[in-house]
Amino acid sequence: MLKSMTAFGRGQIEWEDKTITVELRSVNSRYFDCNVKLPRAYAMFEDKIKTHLQKNVLSRGKLDVSVSVQGKGTTVSSVALDEEYLTGYLAALARLRDEYGLKDDISVMKVAENRDVFTVVKTEEDVSEDYARIEEVMALAAADHSAMRCAEGERIAKDLTEKVENIRALARKIAARSEEEIVLYREKLEGRLRTVLAEHALAPDEGRVLTECAIMADRLAVDEELVRLDSHFAAFAEILKAKEPAGRKLDFLMQEMNRETNTIGSKCSSSVIAAHVVDIKCELEKIREQIQNIE
Repeated sequence: MLKSMTAFGRGQIEWEDKTITVELRSVNSRYFDCNVKLPRAYAMFEDKIKTHLQKNVLSRGKLDVSVSVQGKGTTVSSVALDEEYLTGYLAALARLRDEYGLKDDISVMKVAENRDVFTVVKTEEDVSEDYARIEEVMALAAADHSAMRCAEGERIAKDLTEKVENIRALARKIAARSEEEIVLYREKLEGRLRTVLAEHALAPDEGRVLTECAIMADRLAVDEELVRLDSHFAAFAEILKAKEPAGRKLDFLMQEMNRETNTIGSKCSSSVIAAHVVDIKCELEKIREQIQNIE
């Protein structure tokens, strides 16, 4: 089953006094590129999260991950007096009062206005056990994310199947027209050869004339290219059913189909076949655009 690289997923659980939420957003990219946004206290989990997601969620694509933790804070703060500073500060205030005859209004609130008197001590809570819960929420978000990827992948697979069938139909038209063109070309070439020989009063060598006609007709034949195209169609259909990531395989097959189509176009001088070749290339370009979003 095809999976799109573009999707969104969200998971959330209540654990102890915390609410843990994980959101996954992905878009197409040739390689795996993961950006994780975490609370500062959980920064230690970033590499583990990236490894887990690449292994279990998305093998390639650009993935943005948001992990939020609400509830009890992970940082405990306490306030302490800087006693050495406070002693010096009060002494300076007393000197200022005494030397300049100022009003004695030194109060607790007045001293508290000087923030340097206090020292805020922050202690990080041990969150090492939280990773198991984060992984649990990631699984919920991944399930939501995968459901969207599968739904989009199914739609793309249907569209690709229709486009390949359009190309099959055009290939059948090319095959039928090619046979007609070869017969007409052989008759035309044979007529020219006989005319030239007659103008020079030369007796035609029937075997040689037929051989030359057959050689030229063989150069214009596109049977091999059409057979290879048909095998690519069959392989394309099988890959669409596969469970593993198929984007790169489909891209390779599309390039091979494009190569065979170009060869057919270079061999044929028929305007009808040329028009069919252009139509095939248009369908292949549409397929290429769709494949860019497949994992």
